[in-house]
Amino acid sequence: MELVTTFAEARKLAVGRVGLVATMGYLHEGHLSHVAAGRAQCDTVILSLFVNPLQFAPDEDLAGYPRDLARDAILAADAGVDALFAPSSTEMYPDEPMTRVAVAGLGDRLEGRSRQGHFSGVATVVAKLFAGLQPDAAFFGRKDAQQLAVITRMAHDLSFPVEVVGGPTVRESDGLALSSRNIYLSQEERSLVPAISRGLMRAASVAEEGERSGATLVAIVRAEVEPRLEPEYVELADRETIETMTRLDRDAFLSLAVRVGATRLIDNVFFDLSPDGSVVADRGVVLDGPSLLDSPEPGRG
Repeated sequence: MELVTTFAEARKLAVGRVGLVATMGYLHEGHLSHVAAGRAQCDTVILSLFVNPLQFAPDEDLAGYPRDLARDAILAADAGVDALFAPSSTEMYPDEPMTRVAVAGLGDRLEGRSRQGHFSGVATVVAKLFAGLQPDAAFFGRKDAQQLAVITRMAHDLSFPVEVVGGPTVRESDGLALSSRNIYLSQEERSLVPAISRGLMRAASVAEEGERSGATLVAIVRAEVEPRLEPEYVELADRETIETMTRLDRDAFLSLAVRVGATRLIDNVFFDLSPDGSVVADRGVVLDGPSLLDSPEPGRG
């Protein structure tokens, strides 16, 4: 694996079909599942590692966001990454950007209501990665469902010749969706958060059994979560437009955001509608044991 810091260096390493896994670092099995998908579909896999200031509000955790390049380099190399692209801020933004990318509507709902400007920051940095690295495919997680929709539509609208691929959420053995921010949780907080996935999984089972009412599915999640946690929102949304749905009558996702102490967590379950009207829920992938987030000093092997 080559560690590079400029777009030009990364492009020189690209051979054949190029896959991009865009991250902000502090890697875990969710990121590495995207590397595995890229490895299976592409000749060259580039993993980018950049904590993007444009997607953080002034009161968010930009300065404290977990960073460990040495750790991430070991994990990326062991996973089969060809090029680890770790640019400086001046490489990504040599000047204060006067151009911002925003996907109207999609970035204003759900997460966008409480994180104004967040998705414009995401779309802008991903557009720069697409332009500077020129991947043929880019791999993102379904855990960030709204982000996936925004990037997919941005790539379509701006005619980027890249296939945007969504991969399943990867979960801890107790169901908690993997996120680099999980390391912020105290032991007590960590004991509370499995309620998030329990609520989503119960709603998924009820939907597969035939329930189509959005209000009912939302209520199931709230009944599990609210005794000890207070969600910022719980909503059933159209997968492409992010519009709130009152009935599960097309492809959708049921998502929520919860603040636990100083940590903000999001999670969802995807619903695929079959031609016969039945629903299949994508619950993600559950690990058998502790995740890499519990192993801050990974070794080779």
